[in-house]
Amino acid sequence: MTPFGERLRELRARHGVTQREMAQAIGVTPAYLSALEHGKRGKPSWTLLQKIMGYFNVIWDDAEALFELAEQSHPRIKIDTGGLSPAAMRLVYKLSENVHRLPAETLAEMEVVLDASIKSARKL
Repeated sequence: MTPFGERLRELRARHGVTQREMAQAIGVTPAYLSALEHGKRGKPSWTLLQKIMGYFNVIWDDAEALFELAEQSHPRIKIDTGGLSPAAMRLVYKLSENVHRLPAETLAEMEVVLDASIKSARKL
């Protein structure tokens, strides 16, 4: 499940809406909505995002967060490794081969470390 799919499912649960009801209201099939939630479909279009936000009355910061989650929700990610150092290549390879095996706690810890490193690198 993608970050966007997880958030979409949370919104539906909070509002007590089935996939079928939501799909009909925003003009997609229930199968498409299910695939979107489970990460079997790519990032939703801007138009679809607008329909979803309108359906749930999502505004301001919550809308921005939903857009960011959609940007992070490609089911297949391609990484251009051209020009990376050998250490970076090893990390990319290890992560791509093993990320599905890592427990949620480890992933959360890695994300914190990565975010801090990115923030520090931007200051340089």
